[in-house]
Amino acid sequence: MPVVTLKQILESGAAKLAPSNTARRDAELTLLRVLGRDRAWLLTHPERELTPDQAQQYQSWIERRAQHEPVQYIVGEQEFFGLAMRVTPAVLIPRPETEHLVEALLARVPRDAPLRICDVGTGSGAIAVALAHTLPSAQVTALDCSAAALEIARVNAQFHQVADRVRILESDLLSAVRSERFDAIVSNPPYVADSEFLEPQVREYEPQGALYAGPTGIEVYRRLIPEALEALDPGGWLLLEMGHGQRDALAGLLASWDNAEFVDDLQGIPRVAIARRRA
Repeated sequence: MPVVTLKQILESGAAKLAPSNTARRDAELTLLRVLGRDRAWLLTHPERELTPDQAQQYQSWIERRAQHEPVQYIVGEQEFFGLAMRVTPAVLIPRPETEHLVEALLARVPRDAPLRICDVGTGSGAIAVALAHTLPSAQVTALDCSAAALEIARVNAQFHQVADRVRILESDLLSAVRSERFDAIVSNPPYVADSEFLEPQVREYEPQGALYAGPTGIEVYRRLIPEALEALDPGGWLLLEMGHGQRDALAGLLASWDNAEFVDDLQGIPRVAIARRRA
C-alpha cells in the first residue's frame, strides 16, 4: 500500500462516503480513532504519514461505513453527557436528544440527596451511568431485558467508576423490582411504530427490540406507566423519552398523575414527558 498523508487519506475517505451530509465528519472521526489522536492534532499535522497498518485499518472502516454501518459501532464508542460510552450492535446508540432526559431529572432533584433512581431499558447504561456520575449520593438501578445489553452497561459503569452505585438487573420493564420503591424512574423505551420508516443505518444495524414498540409505537408506555405508578414513592418523578407526534397519547396516559409536562428538544419537538406521582 503506498504511503499517504493524513490530509490525503481523509479526503479520500470523505469522497468515498459522499454524498452523505456526514461524510467529512464520519471520515474524520474514524481517522481520529485509528490514530488515537484528537482533532486539534489532526488539523496541525496534515502532512504526517500513516503506517501501512493504520492505512489498512482506516480503509477497512471506511468501507464498513460506506455500507451504512453506524460509525459508533465501527469505532465502538459514543459520547453521551460528556462521557465516552462503549457501544456495540447489542445496544442502541445513545443520541444527543436523550441528554434532555438526564437534564430534566437533574433540574428536579437535589444533587447531593441519597436518591433511588431506576433506569428502565438501560441499553448501554448511558442514562444510568450519566446520572450516577452526576449525582454522587444516588443509587441507580439499571434494567433491561437483554443480557447482552447489560454486559455493555456493566462495562460503562466500571469504566466511569460508578459500578458500586449502579445495580444492573435483567428485567422485563420493572418486573425484577416490583417490591421496591424509587424516587425517580427514567426510561428511553422503544417507541417507534412498526410501520415507521427508519434510515438504513438504524433499521439494518441497531437492535430492533430497542426501537420498535408495536403497531402504534406507544405499546411499551401503556405497560410501563402503570408499573411506574406502583414503583414510585409519593411525589416521585417519572421521565420518559418520546417520539415525534406522541405528545397527546402520553398526555392521556399520564392524566391521573400530577404536574404532567413536556420538554422540547432543540428542534422544538416534544422529547421528554415528565409527571409526578401524587403525594
